[in-house]
Amino acid sequence: MTLGIINQFAALDALFSPQSVAVVGASADPGKTGGRPVNYLLKHGYTGRIYPINPKADEIASLKCFGSIGDLPEAPDAAIVLLGVERAHQAVRELAARGTKLAVVLASGYGEAGAEGAARQVELLEAAGSMRVLGPNTIGAMDLHKGIVLSASGALEMENLPVGGISVASQSGGILGALLSRGTAQGIGFSKLASTGNELNVEIADLIDYYVNDKDTRVIAAYVEGIRSIDKFRAAAGRAQAVGKPLVVYKVGRSESGARAAVSHTGALAGEDRVYDALFRQTGIIRAETFGDLLNLPNMLATERVMKGKRVAVLTSTGGAGSLVADNCGLGGLDVPLLDAQTAERLQSILAVGEPSMANPVDVTLAGVRPEVMTAATEALLTSQSIDGVVVVVGSSALAQPDVAVGAIKNGAAKSDKPLIAYVSPSAPDILRDLNLIGIPSYTDPETCASALIAALPRAIRAGAPQIANGGIDKSILPSGTLNEANSRELFERFGLAGAEQRIVQSAEEAVAAARELGGKVVLKVLSNEIAHKSDVGGVRVSLDEANIGDALEQMAQSLAAQNLPAPEGYLVQKMLKGGIEMILGLRYDPQLGPFVLLGAGGVLAELTNDVAIRLLPLSEQDAQEMVDELRVSSLLGGYRGSSAYDVSALVKAVLSIANMGQALGDKLVEAEINPLFVMPEREGVAAADGLVVLA
Repeated sequence: MTLGIINQFAALDALFSPQSVAVVGASADPGKTGGRPVNYLLKHGYTGRIYPINPKADEIASLKCFGSIGDLPEAPDAAIVLLGVERAHQAVRELAARGTKLAVVLASGYGEAGAEGAARQVELLEAAGSMRVLGPNTIGAMDLHKGIVLSASGALEMENLPVGGISVASQSGGILGALLSRGTAQGIGFSKLASTGNELNVEIADLIDYYVNDKDTRVIAAYVEGIRSIDKFRAAAGRAQAVGKPLVVYKVGRSESGARAAVSHTGALAGEDRVYDALFRQTGIIRAETFGDLLNLPNMLATERVMKGKRVAVLTSTGGAGSLVADNCGLGGLDVPLLDAQTAERLQSILAVGEPSMANPVDVTLAGVRPEVMTAATEALLTSQSIDGVVVVVGSSALAQPDVAVGAIKNGAAKSDKPLIAYVSPSAPDILRDLNLIGIPSYTDPETCASALIAALPRAIRAGAPQIANGGIDKSILPSGTLNEANSRELFERFGLAGAEQRIVQSAEEAVAAARELGGKVVLKVLSNEIAHKSDVGGVRVSLDEANIGDALEQMAQSLAAQNLPAPEGYLVQKMLKGGIEMILGLRYDPQLGPFVLLGAGGVLAELTNDVAIRLLPLSEQDAQEMVDELRVSSLLGGYRGSSAYDVSALVKAVLSIANMGQALGDKLVEAEINPLFVMPEREGVAAADGLVVLA
């Protein structure tokens, strides 16, 4: 563990375990925002020293009130600054001078408020010095295990907050309060919660890192609007995966309108959100597809019960609800199989039916919804060798005897460590809460039941990153701007990405000679640094030979001139490729997340088919193989309906080659694309038919 991380943890210890807390700008009125923190600290059982600061009051909530930070008897471990944006920096400066380890600044009007606010945030950072600051523009933090609530969130008005193993890191204070209040209403317990706000010098990756090492945290939930430091975030996510603490992230901003314009197709195909998908996939993060999942999935994962396979049994007293759950499990890729003979015979005895039935869902209607029946049937399914997880449907009959339903499921769960969840079909919030409080994840939507079980499936451990070849390139001598196809091709070849055989020509006569030398059908292309999409301007002619290529070149030159396009640097005569599958292989640099590789169905249909896979650098060989496997076109590559297979291993190597190129050139490489990249039949490799490189 580095010294920086140790210091970071010491500061966050002051946030979650302070021995003393100063409340700067405290109010004697608990109904005001300034009156809440002291009130909440006392209400939720904080046993440390509390120092309210207000020059106009002698006492607040029976505690001695101090006139200034300088009047305090000691340097507080932590402080809550309730002053407005005009005065908050002064308090932060005084706290830092006293030796306070961390300050929580609630005020808004900083970086989120334009140029003037950004200047205030710089001033606040300077005032903090080496002291850590949560915020500004935060609602604070809390540790429910210890009753430490350095927060003004109105959600703390609630009584009997459930304590559990879920810790929350949120960039929004309002979302933190929403999760706490929703969880409390549903009986879902939390460990720690904090909102980072504008992230002056405590960012969301710092909280994730802290939770990784927290003994009370079993699963981490994060609400993310943007990632300030991608390297820190990836490292923190990696540490969470390494210690077996699931990280569930809800990322806002999923609209494809976030895609930025680019010279190549790669930017249009990627879109900002797809790059985040790649980041989450590579770091083992579970993505919450809905806001509800940000609470529901951690609720399942906090039980630490793991699905060892995809086989699910559904126990129900209402056929319709059982079918709903089974159908949604199937839609999510889970299996609701027939039961094995041994389990069927055991259930026959429990349900007292005439013949053993292998049917799944298992309907207990005829046997009656009695506690002993529900408990025994739940136990039988959980201990079955052919079942990996169980959903018990709580039907309307449970409304008459809710304690019986809850007790029966609890008793059945005790016999196994397999995942067990409840689908509460009627509107029964008390039953839902009671089940969650005893550790049985319970949901009111069949879709969520499936999502929770999918989240409980084990995640594969990724292979290590490959060694990077630099291609013998001195970045300092590279040009800038968009390279023509010949120069792009030369750069690709330095990293092992070969293309179709070609010649550069300047005239019709040279084109005829080149076509004769290459033999067979050829392609003629305009060669220009300033024409990226050659097909759009008539700069590509296919299926030519020595008999007609001369005329084709002259016609192309005339057409380009008529469009007032820049004079080309020449023309390419390229051997025409046949018998391969066209792919697109590209690399772009996302300004927030860094470089990523895109692979998809290629040619002119690249953007129409929208069949793409994305991974961030660095890539492992396993990453590259998974990119190929997740494409719809992969069925063709493997040999569709008896047809011959294509050289997938060469395609995987090509993906790694462009990744190596991206890492070797770093931010010098703005984007690169091969479209199409022909994947030839097995053992015949791949070949680039068109290439584009843009350099900074």
